Amino acid sequence: MPAAASPLSAAYARLTGTGAGPAVTVVGPADPLPRGDGWLTTAGLARGGCDLDAFLARDEAQVLRDHGRPARPDVVASFGLHRYAHPASLLITVPWFQHRRVPRLPVTHVSYDRVAGRMAVRPASFACLPGDPAAALPGAVVVAGEEELRAEVRAAVAEHLAPVLAAFGPRMRLGVPPLERSRERGRAGAWGMATDEVVEGLWYVALLLGGAEEARAVRELELLLPGATRPYVGAAAFRVLTGPAGEPLPTRDRASCCMFSTARPEDTCATCPRTRDGDRVAKSGAQAAA
Repeated sequence: MPAAASPLSAAYARLTGTGAGPAVTVVGPADPLPRGDGWLTTAGLARGGCDLDAFLARDEAQVLRDHGRPARPDVVASFGLHRYAHPASLLITVPWFQHRRVPRLPVTHVSYDRVAGRMAVRPASFACLPGDPAAALPGAVVVAGEEELRAEVRAAVAEHLAPVLAAFGPRMRLGVPPLERSRERGRAGAWGMATDEVVEGLWYVALLLGGAEEARAVRELELLLPGATRPYVGAAAFRVLTGPAGEPLPTRDRASCCMFSTARPEDTCATCPRTRDGDRVAKSGAQAAA
């Protein structure tokens, strides 16, 4: 699969170098996205049916292999959505964080090889700031300033994830018609997960980049998701704990449940609202030691 020269390539190369995201190839405007041989188009995933069945079968098998017991179908779907939405969000947030460039990636413009950990993208366009050298390139959409660029990030992630959330939602029991209240709970649950993927994905990448990047990511994410930015639910919601040596430890409370405790009841994730602050400090210390 030939790679196209792209103003996004440097950001994707750095993402790949962290090991926290997929290997990303940008294909040219006239080139087809890869299919078969492990590749799944996001459009196929968003249609549901056999593509989604095959995708979730891997999560079902992994839960059984890792935890020795099957998971409920809605838990399997929740795990599967995380395994797609996490890398997909990074396709948009990392170029913004690194180079202030925001690609538009409809589901028809992305393929994913989950086993090999790679994605192929064909950006429809990208937004950038007026002083960006890439502003004169084909497909560039120049916006006035930083807040307008943040709006582009929110819109680009929503455009990509909305069809995916719609496909996963029924399997996650996120709202059962015809009850309007149930549908609203389902919408909030789905976009709460999207909020968490955007925040925790970039936060983790920035931590691996080192230096002052984690602190910068926290500031950027607080501006990106301050709350009341529909369809997202909640805010970046960072807060600071104190570590054993007096060091600041940023943490946050998730807007959604990742369902991990259903597979391992004795454990919760570090950003689960049910995880006590003392346990969060201990988890952070163990991660730092590792």
